[in-house]
Amino acid sequence: MSQAAVDIEAQLDLTDVEPRVGQLVGGGQRRDPCSPNDIRRWVMAMDYPNPIHWDEDFAANSKLGGIVAPQSFAACMDIGHGVQPACVGRIPGSHLIFGGEEWWFYGARIRPGDLLFQTRRFHDIKLADTKFAGPTLFSRGDTIHHNQHGGLVAKERATSIRYLAAEAEKRKMYANQLPPKPRWTREKLAEIDKIRHAWILSGRGGASPRFDEVQVGDKLPRRVIGPHTITSFTTEYRAFSENVWGGYKWVAPEGVNDPWINQDAGWVEGFQIHDDLAAMDPRYRDGLYTGPSRGHVDDEYADEIGMARAYGYGATMGAWVTDYLAYWAGWDGFVRHVKSQFRGPAFEGDVTFFDAEVAAKKPESEWGVPLVALQVKLANQDGDVVVNATAEVELPLV
Repeated sequence: MSQAAVDIEAQLDLTDVEPRVGQLVGGGQRRDPCSPNDIRRWVMAMDYPNPIHWDEDFAANSKLGGIVAPQSFAACMDIGHGVQPACVGRIPGSHLIFGGEEWWFYGARIRPGDLLFQTRRFHDIKLADTKFAGPTLFSRGDTIHHNQHGGLVAKERATSIRYLAAEAEKRKMYANQLPPKPRWTREKLAEIDKIRHAWILSGRGGASPRFDEVQVGDKLPRRVIGPHTITSFTTEYRAFSENVWGGYKWVAPEGVNDPWINQDAGWVEGFQIHDDLAAMDPRYRDGLYTGPSRGHVDDEYADEIGMARAYGYGATMGAWVTDYLAYWAGWDGFVRHVKSQFRGPAFEGDVTFFDAEVAAKKPESEWGVPLVALQVKLANQDGDVVVNATAEVELPLV
């Protein structure tokens, strides 16, 4: 290990983290199968008006035969936005932001009545020195999702960024660089609505582009979400089923000593989860009223962890990417793989624009189906990139 890494490690107490690398870990298990309204609430929060996910009459008359969940919904059937196995071990005085995620989808669609079960593993860690917070730990964790029939649905590899909250607050990177909250005129909002409406029309019928018709360099219809507000952030958070009082239980893998189910991760004052108090008042386990997510909707708390003002969720941005690709792929297409790097948050007042381009075509793939490779970029109104993603999407041959 280099001297720089030694110095970083001396500042981040990893004594409870390092022994857990490579170990299976526990987590939350949803108690109840998903309902149509769980799916509807999710697409509403993700601003994804694909009627196959919310309109019962439309879906019943489609080739899918009824409402199905979007592929992004697997994150909603989990706990901790999928980042739990990437946040293992106590680091005193720390906070966490979501750094990115990679998803593999194996073909099983989620429908009302399904219940997913997770296997989780703490994959690896990497120390770095960042402008944002100095000593910073990048850690990755894997979650494998099976349905109640034992069918393999998806795998996620999440990347968490753990850092010292006091150091990020002291450095004030975002406070020093962040422009004032944008003010949107009626004319500008009308332009945003026009782009959004055109995108909705582009895939509403579910028609899939054929593999032979797609060419390298083709661009997907542009999508837009925003302006982001406290209301939209709260709506997103409340769509995750883990936030329903009593909606999940804690589980642990068999035969694992100390499997890190619900231990104290070392959050700073004001951001902790209080399980002892939550037995009487579940708001103490809520995460938004109290707990690590409150900085997303409260400027004062956001500033305490170095984020300057209210900001969106990494898991939401990942879902946006998957939904964007799936809408283009249509009912006969399927997102097989997507890897997203979260380059910066969607701040309150921002608008997020989506653009994607076909980068390559693979007539044969390890999935046994033809795939189209795409490059995806999400950026705000100033052109600042918030997500870079690569993806592989299955398209029909005929």
